[in-house]
Amino acid sequence: MLWIILLYTAGLLMAQALPVLLPWWAGVLALLPALWPWRHRTLLLALAAGFALTLWRAEWQLAERWPEARQGEEVTVDGQVSSLPEWSRDPHAAGEPASVWRFRFDPAGHANDLPAHLRVNWYRTAETVRGGDCWRFTLRLKAPRGSQNPGGFDYEGWLFRQGIGATATVQAAERCVSSHRQPVLALRQILRDRIAAALPEGPARALLLALVMGDSSGFSDADWNAFRLTGTSHLVAISGFNLALVAGLVFGLLRWLWPLVPALALRVPAQKAAALVAAVIAVIYALLAGFEPPITRALAMLLVVLAALFSNRAVNPFRVLALAWGLLLLADPFAVLSAGFWLSFGAVAAILWLTTGRLGHEPGWRQALRIQLWLSLLLAPLTLFYFQGTAWITPFINLLAVPWFALLTPLALLAAVLLIVLPAFGGWLLVPLACMLNATQAVLVQLAATWQGGWFSTAPPPAALLLLLLGALLLSAPRGVPLRGLGLLCLLPLLLPPQRAPKTGFDVAALDVGQGLAVVVRTAHHSLLFDAGPAYEDSFDAGRAVVVPYLLHEGVNRLDLMMISHPDLDHRGGAPAVRALLHPRTERGALAGEPCAAGQRWQWDGVDFTVLNGPVDAQAEDHADNDASCVLRVSANGHALLLPADIEKGAEARLMANPAALRAEVLLAPHHGSKTSSTEAFVQAVNPDVVIFPAGYANHFRHPGPKSWRAIRPSAVPCT
Repeated sequence: MLWIILLYTAGLLMAQALPVLLPWWAGVLALLPALWPWRHRTLLLALAAGFALTLWRAEWQLAERWPEARQGEEVTVDGQVSSLPEWSRDPHAAGEPASVWRFRFDPAGHANDLPAHLRVNWYRTAETVRGGDCWRFTLRLKAPRGSQNPGGFDYEGWLFRQGIGATATVQAAERCVSSHRQPVLALRQILRDRIAAALPEGPARALLLALVMGDSSGFSDADWNAFRLTGTSHLVAISGFNLALVAGLVFGLLRWLWPLVPALALRVPAQKAAALVAAVIAVIYALLAGFEPPITRALAMLLVVLAALFSNRAVNPFRVLALAWGLLLLADPFAVLSAGFWLSFGAVAAILWLTTGRLGHEPGWRQALRIQLWLSLLLAPLTLFYFQGTAWITPFINLLAVPWFALLTPLALLAAVLLIVLPAFGGWLLVPLACMLNATQAVLVQLAATWQGGWFSTAPPPAALLLLLLGALLLSAPRGVPLRGLGLLCLLPLLLPPQRAPKTGFDVAALDVGQGLAVVVRTAHHSLLFDAGPAYEDSFDAGRAVVVPYLLHEGVNRLDLMMISHPDLDHRGGAPAVRALLHPRTERGALAGEPCAAGQRWQWDGVDFTVLNGPVDAQAEDHADNDASCVLRVSANGHALLLPADIEKGAEARLMANPAALRAEVLLAPHHGSKTSSTEAFVQAVNPDVVIFPAGYANHFRHPGPKSWRAIRPSAVPCT
């Protein structure tokens, strides 16, 4: 069975590694050789089945996507909110309703050839959105799209895995009535409403919703940063740990209590009764969590174990793990694209590796310390690969956090059930529980603030991570395994971070941050960040999601200079995250004590950097003026790059007084290519070979404008 599952996995990975999607019938052709009768045809069949199923599922899901040709089209459709809505406050909605809702919406029928699932944003509304509500929306639709940056989060891939065929914004709305009911979603919405009514907005409510329902929408970026620095992210939202804890507690209690009633014990053995009830409780817990992927993975593993116990079969834990892996990939071949999938199975496999046949007679605290330390090392390759870093204090904090959350989680689940069944008793239990939850959050935040340096940022190449995994397995192997000491040698590549810097001259990368600007310039031994992209409260932060992952992917663990051209949000929004994670040695520009000033010069590794524009008066308020933006020219070996930020016609005219200083092969179009910039005379003065428009895809400003486009290519027609 193990080989069948491995080859099935290899087949689906082969299909997903293809540069282009083959038609579904190519998968059918792959199955034909497996039909020939020979000894190992079952293995070939598994490989071909994984390949064929993945092609078919991919083609089916891509056929659901909203077409690019209908980008921006508005449609009116009835449907239902099919997820628990996420709420945030719009900080820019001065004098308007400040609510922002994000939710999945399922249109009724197939009107307008809409996909089955939409990701909807509803900005600046006074309405309240609840899961299961029926709405008639006028929606402006876009094809799923995300930024494309090495090392960054693949938002488009996430939408694909969620089955989302289009994103949309609400233009108009009215409530409707539908006969279709979603009882599970309705129950989850009732529970969330009762928790919200019983607890004020704050840490206790956010933690309770996360522990009971997997609803993490109440956490801010600061909260997630605290969980990241303390290594407790896996504890504060429903994961395999929470499910196993609750099911294990139920199984243990019932296994102990059942024999106390002889009549019951004579009818049903205690082990079978305990396994059955634990399975029911686990399914109910997964139901409250909405069967999100992490809880579904854990439930699959747990049900396989409980089924073996119920049937009185000996349980081989690695066989159970492999069977759960195969079942999940059979249901969803694209689960392998999820970080949570690998972390979930990696954690369970690591625990089995450390405990199976190796729990001796040492004290419990020593066993816990040993397992926690080795577990952190064994999971380090996955953590570094997906999160570009790890917290070295994680194992020590988890020694206390794990047993503490082992107490909190059952109490939270009990309080939630009582809120539905006996609201008065549930409200009574919430009083002490809220105090415990508030204290827990306060301690985690304080630990994160105290140990800011506890996070080690790095992104080793895949080869180094594979060696790290091999080294961790050798070092944690049982005593007597030969060559254990070689594991230390496997860790040495971590001391040599990837070096992708140019040997001479400079490299430039204009990052895809949507409607904003972030440019990285690297020389042989130095790195500069010109602007840090946008950031929006409780939403997208380009610094954290794009800039930092890219720099770590390139082997940059610390910036030499961060220059923020001017204080517009789309240029400076990501700066705090970059500052916190990469600790720039020097800052210059709008957010720094040292402003830009025309004439500033320096040289790195034979590359000249010249500031051509800045605020006229460093003490004046013209920092916020677009024409006061920092303008930077980078040159080496007869080649040059010009970064004019958001300057407009006035500053362009001033700079043309010295056209020789503007010459550059690569130009970042001023002000995203707006109609007030990129004049034809300025472009001719720069005389670029390549022009990059730092504008968001299908942005509502309609950048780049026709005039800017024609200034670059007079005969061209602007893209739409």
